[in-house]
Amino acid sequence: VQLQASGGGLAQAGGSLRLACAVSGRTLSSYAMAWFRQAPGKEREFVAAIRWSGGGERYADSVKGRFTVSRDNAKNTVYLQMNSLKAEDTAIYYCAADSSGGRVVLTASWRYDFWGQGTQVTVSS
Repeated sequence: VQLQASGGGLAQAGGSLRLACAVSGRTLSSYAMAWFRQAPGKEREFVAAIRWSGGGERYADSVKGRFTVSRDNAKNTVYLQMNSLKAEDTAIYYCAADSSGGRVVLTASWRYDFWGQGTQVTVSS
């Protein structure tokens, strides 16, 4: 499975960006897809996740109500719509896939076995 993240850039506080993660290679409906982020000097943290088959959405408390994760199976793409951006959302955003097929969508980064290269999001205040 190969993941390619795109859509990052510079936004003003209160603005919006949409990230996309193009997925290629073998994927199964049991996969979970997630977004993580890592700010300078900080550990990588969970942002949002969804099942490849749909449903099971999970969000970090810090982004609930502002970010929305979705997927388009026809385009083999997972999205992260980010609204009401804050300066603290500045980070490199990574998409990841969990092939374990568990019943619960997981939030721990070590459970995800495929990773994209990351896309920079910078929010100016």
